[in-house]
Amino acid sequence: MNRRTIHNLTWLPILIVGIVSVGLGGLWCLHPEPWLLDQLPNEILLQTKFSELFSANINVRLPDYLIMIYRFFGWWLIALGLLIITYILNTRMGTKFARDSINMVLFIVLVGLYYLVFSFIPKSPFVPILYGFTLLLSCSVYFSRRLGD
Repeated sequence: MNRRTIHNLTWLPILIVGIVSVGLGGLWCLHPEPWLLDQLPNEILLQTKFSELFSANINVRLPDYLIMIYRFFGWWLIALGLLIITYILNTRMGTKFARDSINMVLFIVLVGLYYLVFSFIPKSPFVPILYGFTLLLSCSVYFSRRLGD
């Protein structure tokens, strides 16, 4: 494999992570009831159905609160995705430092996400996306090592 192809396989997977993050963030921001995107794991964690939770008089404003929390999370994902995209487009991961920096940061983020997901919502429909991000990061790290300095 030539050096240019190897280089492209270092930055392209991370760019895909950024694009998917922006897309997921947009999904959480735009969905009218974003808690339904991962309803089953949330209901397992809460040990109650959303319909029961929302029917209690004290929880009449709970949907508004959840929308705000999920939109905040969505904006966080959009911001993270845009930062990743900007970093990749500006550096093209042309130096070893650029490659190692973003790969290390994303590794730390993924470790934290694995902990949170598997500790609290292991049945989340987003687990496959987490696995996909891990595959993309692994691809970037592998080809970064093959690229060298």
